[in-house]
Amino acid sequence: MIGSGKRTPWLAAAFVALAGLAGRADAAQCGNSAGGFEAWKRDFSEEARGRASAASLAALMGTSYSTATISADRGQKSFKLSLDQFLAKRGGNTIVSRGRALKAQNAALFDAIEQRYGVPPGPLLAIWGMETGFGAVKGNVNTLSAVATLAYDCRRSAYFTDQLYAALTLVDRGVLNASTRGAAHGEVGHTQFLPKNVLNYGVGGSLDNSSNALNSTANFLKGHGWRAGAGYQPGEPNFAAIQGWNAASVYQQAIALLGRRIDGP
Repeated sequence: MIGSGKRTPWLAAAFVALAGLAGRADAAQCGNSAGGFEAWKRDFSEEARGRASAASLAALMGTSYSTATISADRGQKSFKLSLDQFLAKRGGNTIVSRGRALKAQNAALFDAIEQRYGVPPGPLLAIWGMETGFGAVKGNVNTLSAVATLAYDCRRSAYFTDQLYAALTLVDRGVLNASTRGAAHGEVGHTQFLPKNVLNYGVGGSLDNSSNALNSTANFLKGHGWRAGAGYQPGEPNFAAIQGWNAASVYQQAIALLGRRIDGP
């Protein structure tokens, strides 16, 4: 009876459904072009109040839609190459040669890393060499703009929304700022950590410092199940930790192969 203060089950369900629709209507909407980016930023900033500081949200509002990021995200063709083609494109022999030299020059550092995390030099140097050419090419895309663009982009919005919240936390901690630059997907430092991985596995200090980056990378591998003394080739126990580093099979195989050549006699 209307006015009795009670609702029938179907009427209560209708109110719940309408409330859900209203919530979705207010949510930041993803998009596939630059056109909706500014509106998305405003909506996202409203949603993020309470999870991010005013200072970090101000940094977010200063970002711009990164066409370089979208171009890179849509054009990752090298992961479709065979292993031999991939290694040739990445300069596998050069990585091994330079990796062996760096291993010898920094023996104390790599010994300390292996004692702490159980990870030998080879896979760390393979990652370092493939990611940035041992720090030579760390990227020149604005990091916050890259991550915000991918959080807005519909293709992987949920994944990069998590990365964006992590990036805003790093802004508050002084690890990132509005001017930080790195790779096209928001990776930073010598071994190219995404913001959430900086939060979860960074050992302190800037990852533009090679020692911090290598320690953080070893910590990442340990956090993904690396066992001291176990093998890391395909089919061996530690290959699963390498798989956690990059989803592309050819990349995983390259790390294992180059790492073995660097660690070998």
